[in-house]
Amino acid sequence: MSHPESDTRPVTEQLGMIHRFVKGSKPDTLLLLHGTGGDEDDLLALGRDLDPDANLLSPRGQVLENGMPRFFRRLALGVFDLEDLAARTHELARFMDDAVSAYTLEPSRITAVGYSNGANIAASLLLLHPGALASAALLHAMVPFEPAKLPELEGTAVLLTAGRRDQMVPADQAKRLAELLEESGADVTLEWQPGGHELTQTEFEAVKNWLESH
Repeated sequence: MSHPESDTRPVTEQLGMIHRFVKGSKPDTLLLLHGTGGDEDDLLALGRDLDPDANLLSPRGQVLENGMPRFFRRLALGVFDLEDLAARTHELARFMDDAVSAYTLEPSRITAVGYSNGANIAASLLLLHPGALASAALLHAMVPFEPAKLPELEGTAVLLTAGRRDQMVPADQAKRLAELLEESGADVTLEWQPGGHELTQTEFEAVKNWLESH
């Protein structure tokens, strides 16, 4: 992907995470969370296409799996290290708090756009830090964990996109995550795509339309 060129901060390790920040012309911010093997540049072009005027905040996952960045450890395919997931989720929440101060962001105008592993930690962020996000687009996410107590997510809009032939995220996982978020009070939209785990143009259009409507 090409990278937005104007107002792009160089890669920095400030605020505790390697990241890029691209200043927009309006107060909305997209928190871009890449999938396994991505980095802080991976979703910048997607974010700019989704909202040409928003701030873009794109951190790099700090866990390496066979040299590929991730946001938290997993023990096997689809089996998460729940202790590390919780610790990394709290770490991401602290990073967001620091970014709000450093870049003068409006915390009530932050929307996460996460893909795969990035979508999973965004879902964990909703469950553990329900006030951290105004809304979230979770692309090919699964249930990060089953909370003992549901958070209060009234007023939080969430889009889930899922592939009917996704071998990484079984359909029942997407449905269960939607149920958990709905039971927590979130305004949930579940969009099914005919393909697998890859992102498609149809999916991009669904996310763009959802962002515009919210």
